Amino acid sequence: MAAMLMARLVSTVLTATVMVGGATLALAAGDAASGKKVFKKCKQCHTLEVGKTKIGPSLAGVVGRRPGTVEGFKYSQAMIDFGAAGNVWDEATLDVYLTKPRNLVKKTKMAFPGLKKESDRADLIAYLAQF
Repeated sequence: MAAMLMARLVSTVLTATVMVGGATLALAAGDAASGKKVFKKCKQCHTLEVGKTKIGPSLAGVVGRRPGTVEGFKYSQAMIDFGAAGNVWDEATLDVYLTKPRNLVKKTKMAFPGLKKESDRADLIAYLAQF
């Protein structure tokens, strides 16, 4: 039991330093189970089913995908251009986007204001990475 608690603590505290647009970010390791709870904020507009879109595109396979590329979803030109510029939805880019989407992609259609808590973003990204 103590070993499991220590492993959980270590996984929560571990960070990776990455570069995004010239800014260094420290990303905490996320907890997918907690991310499932955070995803409830996303469910109104997004699904995790491949090929199914709602107000927003499916988030199945989002981690590692180029922005603006889900078949059958009409993206803003800004999001299409963001993906065409070579960006990828990796953990670091998703963290920046989920903090305040319009700060990264100015004319995105996504009206969501963002997730303020770093732990919520890390947990959500860990959850999304499973799909």
